[in-house]
Amino acid sequence: MRTEKLTAAALERVDFDKYLLANAVGKRAEDIANGAKPLLDIDTTGMKYTDIALQEIAEGKITVSLEG
Repeated sequence: MRTEKLTAAALERVDFDKYLLANAVGKRAEDIANGAKPLLDIDTTGMKYTDIALQEIAEGKITVSLEG
């Protein structure tokens, strides 16, 4: 999926809150960098951690909320 479509889909999942999305992608990317297993059903070898995180959110594999 193209980055623009992926970002649009991810933004829909967080009620178009760009700050919340950026924060969630950053936290998830850090988790993946520290050894968390990606939740995607594709080969993520060679993908950037932020791209993996964004796609997980866009596909609804990760739930993002305002609560701490």
